[in-house]
Amino acid sequence: MALISAWPLVFPILLFSRCFSSSTASSAGGVFLFDIEGSSAVSTQEATVIRGQQQSVATGSWVPFAEECQEGFYRTSSGKCSPCNCNGNANRCLDGSGICVDCQRNTTGEHCEQCPDGFVGDVVGGAPTFCQPCPCPLPEAANFAVSCYRKNGNVRCVCKENYAGPNCERCAPGYYGNPLLIGSTCKKCDCSGNSDPNLIFEDCDEVTGQCRNCLHHTTGFKCEQCAPGYYGDAIFAKNCTACNCGGRMCDSRTGECLADSPLVSTGTDCPTISCDKCIWDLTDDIRLAVLAIDESKSTLLSISTGVAAQKRLHDLNLTTTHLQAAMSKKKDHSTLWTIQVDDAVDDMNDLLREAENLDDQGNQASSKGLLVQKETMETNNRATQLVQKLSNMRDNIQEISSKMKYYAIQQELSPEEIAQKLSVAEEMLKEIKRRKPFTNERQLADEEEHAAEDLLQRVEEFHERYNDTRSLFSDVVEQLSEHNMKLSDLEEALGQALDYVIQTEALNKENTANLQEHEKQHEKLKEQADEVNSIVLSATAILAEPQKISSELSEVIKNVSGFYAEIDGAKKELQEKIANLSLFDDELEEKAMQHAHNLRRLADELDRNLHGVDTNGLVQRAINASNVYENIAGYIEEANKAALLALNTTNRVNDAAVGIDTQIIYHRGKSEELLRRAMELQQTAAYMEARERLEQAKQKTAEAVSTTVTVTQATTPMDENVRLWSQNLQDFQHDSAAYDSAVHSAGDAVKKLTEVFPQLLDKLRKVEQKAPANNISSSIQRIRDLIAQTRSVASKVQVSMMFGGESAVEVNPKINVEELKSFTSMSLYIKLQKDNPQLAASPDRFILYLGNKNVKNYMGLAIKNDNLVYTYNLGDQDVEIPLDSKPVSTWPSYFSIIKIERIGRHGKMFLTIPSLSSTSEEKFIKTGESLGPSSLLNLEPENTVFYIGGAPPDFKLPPSLDLPGFIGCLELATLNDDVISLYNFKHAYNIDTTTSPPCARNKLAFTQSRAVSYFFDGSGYAVARNIERRGRFSQVTRFDIEVRTPSDNGLILLMVNGSMFFSLEMHNGFLYLRYDFGFSTGPALLEDSMKKAQINDAKFHEISIIYHNSKKMILVVDRRHIKSIDNERTAMPFTDIYIGGAPAEVLQSSISSHLAGIIGFKGCMKGFQFQKKDFNLLEEPGTLGISYGCPEDSLISRKAYFNGESFIASSQKVSLLSEFEGGFNFRTLQPNGLLFYYSEGSDVLSISMDRGAVVLNASGIKIQSPDRNYNDGKTHFIVTSVTPERYELSVDDKKQSKKNPVKDRAGKSPDSIKKFYFGGSPLKTQQANFTGCISNAYFTRLDREVEVEDFQRYSEKVQTSFYGCPVESPPVALLHKKGRNSSKAKGNRNKKVGRDKDKASQPSTGLKKLYQEVNMQKDPQCHLPMNPKATEHAYQFGGTANSRQEFDHLPKDFSERAQFSISLKTHSSHGMIFYVSDQKETNFMTLFVAHGRLIFMFNAGHQKIRIKSQEKYNDGLWHNVIFIRGKNIGRLIIDGLRVLEETFNVNANTWQVTEPLYIGGVAPGKAVKNIQINSVYSFSGCLSNLQLNGRSITSASQTFSVTPCFEGPSEAGTYFSSEGGYVVLDESFSLGLKFEVVFEIRPRSSSGILLHGHSVNGEYLNMHMRNGQVTVKLNNGIRDFSTSVTLKQSLCDGRWHRIAVIRDANVVQLDVDSEVNHVVGPLNPKATDHREPVFIGGVPESLLTSSLTTRNSFIGCIRNFMIDEKTVSFSKAALVSGAVSINTCPAA
Repeated sequence: MALISAWPLVFPILLFSRCFSSSTASSAGGVFLFDIEGSSAVSTQEATVIRGQQQSVATGSWVPFAEECQEGFYRTSSGKCSPCNCNGNANRCLDGSGICVDCQRNTTGEHCEQCPDGFVGDVVGGAPTFCQPCPCPLPEAANFAVSCYRKNGNVRCVCKENYAGPNCERCAPGYYGNPLLIGSTCKKCDCSGNSDPNLIFEDCDEVTGQCRNCLHHTTGFKCEQCAPGYYGDAIFAKNCTACNCGGRMCDSRTGECLADSPLVSTGTDCPTISCDKCIWDLTDDIRLAVLAIDESKSTLLSISTGVAAQKRLHDLNLTTTHLQAAMSKKKDHSTLWTIQVDDAVDDMNDLLREAENLDDQGNQASSKGLLVQKETMETNNRATQLVQKLSNMRDNIQEISSKMKYYAIQQELSPEEIAQKLSVAEEMLKEIKRRKPFTNERQLADEEEHAAEDLLQRVEEFHERYNDTRSLFSDVVEQLSEHNMKLSDLEEALGQALDYVIQTEALNKENTANLQEHEKQHEKLKEQADEVNSIVLSATAILAEPQKISSELSEVIKNVSGFYAEIDGAKKELQEKIANLSLFDDELEEKAMQHAHNLRRLADELDRNLHGVDTNGLVQRAINASNVYENIAGYIEEANKAALLALNTTNRVNDAAVGIDTQIIYHRGKSEELLRRAMELQQTAAYMEARERLEQAKQKTAEAVSTTVTVTQATTPMDENVRLWSQNLQDFQHDSAAYDSAVHSAGDAVKKLTEVFPQLLDKLRKVEQKAPANNISSSIQRIRDLIAQTRSVASKVQVSMMFGGESAVEVNPKINVEELKSFTSMSLYIKLQKDNPQLAASPDRFILYLGNKNVKNYMGLAIKNDNLVYTYNLGDQDVEIPLDSKPVSTWPSYFSIIKIERIGRHGKMFLTIPSLSSTSEEKFIKTGESLGPSSLLNLEPENTVFYIGGAPPDFKLPPSLDLPGFIGCLELATLNDDVISLYNFKHAYNIDTTTSPPCARNKLAFTQSRAVSYFFDGSGYAVARNIERRGRFSQVTRFDIEVRTPSDNGLILLMVNGSMFFSLEMHNGFLYLRYDFGFSTGPALLEDSMKKAQINDAKFHEISIIYHNSKKMILVVDRRHIKSIDNERTAMPFTDIYIGGAPAEVLQSSISSHLAGIIGFKGCMKGFQFQKKDFNLLEEPGTLGISYGCPEDSLISRKAYFNGESFIASSQKVSLLSEFEGGFNFRTLQPNGLLFYYSEGSDVLSISMDRGAVVLNASGIKIQSPDRNYNDGKTHFIVTSVTPERYELSVDDKKQSKKNPVKDRAGKSPDSIKKFYFGGSPLKTQQANFTGCISNAYFTRLDREVEVEDFQRYSEKVQTSFYGCPVESPPVALLHKKGRNSSKAKGNRNKKVGRDKDKASQPSTGLKKLYQEVNMQKDPQCHLPMNPKATEHAYQFGGTANSRQEFDHLPKDFSERAQFSISLKTHSSHGMIFYVSDQKETNFMTLFVAHGRLIFMFNAGHQKIRIKSQEKYNDGLWHNVIFIRGKNIGRLIIDGLRVLEETFNVNANTWQVTEPLYIGGVAPGKAVKNIQINSVYSFSGCLSNLQLNGRSITSASQTFSVTPCFEGPSEAGTYFSSEGGYVVLDESFSLGLKFEVVFEIRPRSSSGILLHGHSVNGEYLNMHMRNGQVTVKLNNGIRDFSTSVTLKQSLCDGRWHRIAVIRDANVVQLDVDSEVNHVVGPLNPKATDHREPVFIGGVPESLLTSSLTTRNSFIGCIRNFMIDEKTVSFSKAALVSGAVSINTCPAA
């Protein structure tokens, strides 16, 4: 109290001493200098004083910690005092860091070295150049700048939004005012909306604000009035209308006509004046001029303020000088004041000491008082208790007295008897008091009570067991009855087996008798064979003459070979002449080669960066590699342009060369035909001897002689033909004129081509010799592959980044934001830099932000109030979850791991702190829940940002996360299932890994086993080169590896050496080993056919492959033998091994057909060993795209795919009909299906799809979603809740609810374990099982908190896949926009775009979509659906030059008005879309693509009208195009926004066209007359929604190489769709008497024609599939014969299968995946080769014979088709008919 009372006396003294010391420091006689441009002052003596104080202490002197450094110094970490580096602008700085405090002269910064925003100057130089306010235009009174800076000695201003000019001295366009006038600001022009709408800003005077150019018949200062002669509302209605008064004026509001002259006051002599419109206009102009003059006057008056300010500053300077003189006089009194102050300080110290003593005494007295108060309270409580007891005793006495009186009255006792009984009672009471307490009896009673309770508990337990046993009684009885039935069945089966044994014995006796009879017949056959041999000897003598003829034919063959060589030489000379016609363009060739060289150099650089990435430390290389794409994008674009012309040149002239080659091939084919005929005659005798012995055995010598005569007769005319042909060839060889004629005709053909393509042929030879296009294409492809690999590697760089508080990283997450809507999970490693002084000064820090730029819908992490805080916002309010159980200040100095999770409205945060010395760890968990209605994180893909460690300056964080940047190290781990890294970033701010190296993290500390494991995401692989450096292939060769995965398929190990290979794969969850070391029998297969070891259960499994004695392969899983097979004795011929995947060039090599799939492994691997020697996979050169660790999130099966017959189930202690909340995602294309099912007795809770709507059925109460479009292939989120009051269903945050009529279930807990189902149910329900995907399911349980369901842990899994979701979202619907399209888009174009976007986002239900549900018809024997997913009524064109559809119907009014609309999607730069013309192609109309632009072209008489778009539309997106040819106008409308038109004058009756109408391409030879050749070729892309004059066109009369427009990925191959079609090979390929055909198929139907050849004389060859069996059937003129192969596995299993057919006359061999069969048919001695067409994939019905049962076309893909080892190109086929897609096949 003494201290408090003394403080008012002491405070003025201290304040006075402070002021006195300040005046002393600045009294050295200096004056203040003023800067005219600013308003701040600086004392020249102030810096001197500060420097003097700093010099008074020796620099670096050590001061004890008990003392403080003098002003101007700070204490370092070593304890020394060092001078503050504040540039003379501050006297104090912080100990430890030296950061300056209280910067003066408008400075800021850690060392007062900067000017704050709004100030300018050079503060580092000290006074007098200080920070002064920006003169924009005036320093303080009128400063309208955000900031300013000096440049070339001048001040440049960064003005606010409303201001402009170098010094913000004027208003920006659209604003008015005078910034030079103090107090004036720039205001927005207000012209009441009546100014020119084409201007960005409203036009008004920049000083006065008066509007210029008032439109809409308005006038006035703000265009707020109707102009004279008009009336109405100019501001709101904007309906100024001309007065209808015959030229007179009218009321400006009502429009009432006014008198001709205004009335004047009565009683005046003024004459009546009639004023016209000019007078009123003049009056307004004069009034406005007066206002302008007044404004100018005020502006001129404000100009003098600058002079007054200068004079005022001068006066202030003089005043300051006088004040300094006055202050110097007071210096003499300073000594006296100092003494007085010292005395006051001593007195103050005494007072303080006394106050402290009094305070101590008061504290002691207070403690004693508290003790006394406590004792008093205790005494009071005891007294209160005593009073209560006495009161109770009194009540008892009164009760006893009353009872005694009552007893006396009842017993009629006299007073004497009462007194006697009282005395007796007193004696009894005394006796009780004398006796001891009943301690022993009480103890015995307690023991008996406990024993009774134990007995009761045992009885209850026994009763419970009895009830359980009794409930099992029925089950046991039922099982016993089943066993009894099985025993009866077994007894019956044994009886049948005994009967079979008896029958077998009888058959054996019968077979023994038959065998003896067969032996006798064999003896007879042997005798007949001897007789046949004798006949053959005689036949040999008879055939001597044919052999002589055969020798003569050999000579003829030699001559034919010579002639063939001469023809081949002539072909070469002809090609050389063609080559001489071409010129060379050195400039193009050098440019292309230069680009190819640059691309190769950049590819090599990228390759080095990519393979130089070291995920353990060399982080900078990963950054360089991830950014190489930006450096080479320009080169790729230029190279593409340079190569385009060269590539087109090669294609066009190659086609010309093919035409010439075809003629030569024809002549060569004729010679080969004659050659084969001669050779067949030579071989006929040998075949007769080798193949027809049994038939000749039935014939006698006479028949053999007859056959010889027949052969001779057939040979004689053939010999004459050969000799005649030989003579002709010799004559032709010597006839130089004929030869020159052929050459000249070929030259004329080339000349014609040169006239059409003059520039292209000039460049051909250089392009062919150097092949720059191929180099460029390969370089571009290589670069793209490397970029994709680089991004994948960058996302797996497991290295942290150091953040210093001002740093930030924007990460590029790989995941789709749709996947984050309902469920979001993220994990990261964190380490704080606790010794950083900034962190000590401001411990609250920002960590991360993932969300929209508008800071709505986001999630973030921060440190606030010493707690880790997880924040998320679902669009309504923030949810904050602080982890208060583990303050941040108690975290260790090494890395910890944080995981944040959100499922629906529920959030959860985990903190794990590992131990570096053991496997123990600390875990902390905190949960929270959003109270708002939303449960989805709605992120916008184009506006989503992911910031780590801080945010860029231009981004405003939400208030809950608006904190300083993080200080320490961070490392990202996972986002949902994906591994992510900070080094896969978009932008990095203030990050330098060289100056701030990352923190090292012990990766093994975060694995429970402390063993190194690796994570594969399906895109990367590991490779061990030269594996024999660690161990040798020996008698026992062994590979060991441990894998953990939930995936169904994936490649585990692969070794390749040419065509030899070794592959270990996982197929449908089981191991699949296939290998070929050069075996003569082909590849060997070892698979877990007995399903002994399932691998994909998300647990580690140890796999061992043992190759014993170079001939036995053994498969071991978890040290259990699975299977083994023997093969030819061959050593393993490999040096390198790929693990988890392989490069694309390896997977797509010759071994691709032997692989079960080319899917990379997704999961974890560890412990890879070769010959028991370990390999560190990440340190192996060539390893790409894998990372350390095994993240649990990536192994959880959160997603399941159901095929309509599958379901999953789990048994848990749940009660979903009392209180429950649950939710899940689903995706489907089917309108109906059961999603979820649960039952309690007769009560059922189910969620299902019904005709596209979602339906909740809870105990008979149904709630249905209002929308019925949830089967659109997109992801939707369902949340269901059951409370005692309501049932609620929410789909995509759209809620529906109903009251709960049953309330007695509330609060009940389940008394038993219940089962629930996802995707369907084995029980009989009204709904069919679900087809589609279900993911991210959760619901409230009693045994654990809310978390995502791991489907892998479910007890029942029936036909369910937990990897991938084949349901894909269809493209956005393209809707035909009807109505008037003639108006051009002008200034309001942006508004139209906005409206169109709104319509696209919310399509009207009345409009028909372009696509409907995809037809998923499926052959039950096939893995793939018959029809891949495709857009309905959309067709794919391309693959051949003349791919097209033809339509024969044209409307009658087509010549008068032709309006055509179509939707298109393409990546091609050229191609025909639409074409129609007359027979001579004089009149025509066409739409085509040229250089990516759309061109609408037609003729108007002899004039060609050409309308061309400015933008390119080959972007792979759908575009809606309408093109119209009217009577005198042509119009092209694109996407409803671009309207291009051209007018013409011509008689419409003269324009007539005829059928057909071509779509997607034209017939050969068409359109060349009117269109450039590049655009004549077929359109490569998809066309849809064809309409002509408002009517849809759907039925084409003919179709050539057109298929449905498939969605999804594609691969190389030719696809034959279910609509039917076939390919006819060109004449260079034929199937004669001897050929070999090899190809690969991947069917989508188990039956169909693969190949067919037919001759005019009825002979044919047919290859087809029927129910998975491949059959080759022939007829060689004698009869039909065939052979078949049926594979053990299905031919329709979704994989590629190799088929080979070899024919040699009457012998045919069929090979299907190394399963071989053959047939020997009858020999036709008259057989000849026929060059007949070969059909692939189908055949016209008219060519099929009745004996061919399979008549359907093939459905599926065919690739790598070869005849006689010569590749067949379907793109050069003679005909492609029907729905066949050349060179493009939908991927499986």
